[in-house]
Amino acid sequence: MEPPAYSARILTRISEVDEAAWDAHLPAGKHPFLSWRFLNACEESGSATEGTGWAPRHIWLEDEKGKAVGAAPLYAKTHSQGEYVFDHGWAEALHRAGGNYYPKLQASIPFTPATGPRLLAQDKNAKTALVSAMVQACEDWNYSGVHLTFLQPDDLDVLEEVGFAHREDRQFHFINRGYESFDGFLQTLSSRKRKNIRKERAAAQDSITIKRLTGDDLKPEHWDFFYRCYMDTGQRKWGRPYLTRKFFGLLQDTMRDDILLVMAFDGETPIASALNFIGSDALYGRNWGCVVHKPFLHFELCYYQAIEAGIELGLPKVEAGAQGEHKLARGYEPVATHSAHYLAHPGLREAVSDYLTRERRAVDHEISILAKHTPFRKDI
Repeated sequence: MEPPAYSARILTRISEVDEAAWDAHLPAGKHPFLSWRFLNACEESGSATEGTGWAPRHIWLEDEKGKAVGAAPLYAKTHSQGEYVFDHGWAEALHRAGGNYYPKLQASIPFTPATGPRLLAQDKNAKTALVSAMVQACEDWNYSGVHLTFLQPDDLDVLEEVGFAHREDRQFHFINRGYESFDGFLQTLSSRKRKNIRKERAAAQDSITIKRLTGDDLKPEHWDFFYRCYMDTGQRKWGRPYLTRKFFGLLQDTMRDDILLVMAFDGETPIASALNFIGSDALYGRNWGCVVHKPFLHFELCYYQAIEAGIELGLPKVEAGAQGEHKLARGYEPVATHSAHYLAHPGLREAVSDYLTRERRAVDHEISILAKHTPFRKDI
C-alpha cells in the first residue's frame, strides 16, 4: 500500500492558523511551550521574529482532502543563540570550508531547553512527511541544515530512520517517586545531604517571605519585578536577553494558569523571583534573578521550591533547565537529552556523524558516573 499523500505549507506567523487548529495537533495533556498561545507570545512580543534571528517557518501539513493532519514549530535561524544545543564548532568548520552555515532551520521552542514533542502528528507517516517538508525547504532555500532539539523518543526514532544524526547531551531533573511531601523526599537522602539541604533552606528563608503565585494572583507589578530580575541576569550571563517585557504581559493575559512565579520578599519589598511553567508531565523551571544577594536563595527559589511545588501538584518530574552539576547534590538526577541533525554539506555531515557517535558514548559514560553521586540513601 502506498503511503498517504500530503501537502505542506510554511506559516511565517503562527497566527496564520487559529489557536484551536494548532493545539488540536498537541498530544493529550498540557504542553505549555508547544501551545499556540506561547508561540504566538514569542512572535507578537517581538522576541522570536526575523529581526531577532528567529524567523517563523512553521510546517503545516494537510492530507489530500485538505484536512490538517500535522504541524511542527520551525524557525529560520541566522545565529545559534537561544538553542542550548551548541553547534558553533560546526558553523566554524563549514565557514573554513568556504560554506555558509547560516541561515539554518531549527525545530525547537525559542529560548527553552525543555523536552517535548516536535513532530506534532498522530501517525508515523505524517511525522515522516513533516520531516521531508523540512528537508525540502532546506534544499529549496539553500540552507545548511535542519536541527530538531530536546526530542522525545518517538520523534527521535522517526528522524534516525530517515538519516538524521543523533546527538545526546544531559540535564538534571528531579524525579518524583510518589513523594507525599518535601520531607518525604528528604527521607530518601543520605543523612549528610538531608542535613545540608535543611541548613541551606533555613539560611535562605531567614528573615524573608516566599510566595508562589499563579493564575489571578499574578499582577503586573509582579511581572515588572520579574522582568527587572530577568534583564539583570540575562545581561550578565548572555549579554543580550531574548524576551521582551511585552512577552511576559502576553503570558499574563493568556497563560497565567500555566505559570508558577516564586517570589522572595524582604518585608513588602521583592528581592528575587523564579519563573516556572506548569505542564501535565513536569514543572519547567525557566528564568530567575535577584536584586539582593542572599546565601542559598537561588537554590531555594529555583530548586527546592520547584521540588516542593512539583510534589504538591503531583507532577512526575521537575526540569530545571540546562547545565548545573550543582543540582546533583540537591536531588536532581542526570538524564539524557536528545537532538537530531541533517546537514546538507556531505563532508560536514559525515564528519559530524562520526563525532556524534563518539560524543554519545562520552555522554552516556558521564551520566553513569554522575548517577553514582546522587544524594540518595544506598539502602533504599
